[in-house]
Amino acid sequence: MKVSNKLSDLYGQYYNDSVAAKRAIAAHQTVDHLVEMLPKRRFASLVDIGAGEGAVLAEIEMRGLVEEMHALEISSSGVAAIRLRQLATLRSVEPFDGYKLPEACRGYDLAIAAHVVEHVEHERAFIAAIVEAAELVYIEVPLELTARVERSIRMSGPYGHINFYTPETIRNLVRTSGAEIVDFRVFPNSLDYERYVSGPWVGSIKYLIRVALLRAFPKYATHRMTYLAGLICRKAPA
Repeated sequence: MKVSNKLSDLYGQYYNDSVAAKRAIAAHQTVDHLVEMLPKRRFASLVDIGAGEGAVLAEIEMRGLVEEMHALEISSSGVAAIRLRQLATLRSVEPFDGYKLPEACRGYDLAIAAHVVEHVEHERAFIAAIVEAAELVYIEVPLELTARVERSIRMSGPYGHINFYTPETIRNLVRTSGAEIVDFRVFPNSLDYERYVSGPWVGSIKYLIRVALLRAFPKYATHRMTYLAGLICRKAPA
């Protein structure tokens, strides 16, 4: 099992300067979510599976959250971009086929798959593999299976999104992939992200609406608007 040629071609040169600013803002909010959900301790080792061009790794290193980091990425442009960052705590950057982790990829304190699962053709095989890699796993996905899912497909399809989730379906996916959910939360995009995507005024309004709707009507909110789901999970007991 490996990533299809179509997706492999899409991601081959996916990471370039045109997406760098957006990915840096997205990485900042992802690590905010990670810090909010994780046990309050410094982790010895981390592997970022589907690490993109290393924006999340750079943010984690800047905050001093782990002692050493490792990265796996299917995109050749992503691997090259990660290496160019020359992160001090990064010990290895390896290409992989999207499903089969290297034999040495075991025993980490923490694994991350942030904004990866929505791109994966065989989701359960992927999740079953990554929960073997670490004591705890953080998964983050957009919740795009809303009343406006057709719009989500049009907007996200060119970026390789092939799976669309609600809070219920992503929890079910993780549980039926041999994983146990330790914590689950729904987040709005950050103010900085909304402003970057929609401009300062429209972005600010979208952010306030999204936050207010989620607080007042959490189940209704995820049916009407796109949010982010964060899950801390681990391999389910045998």
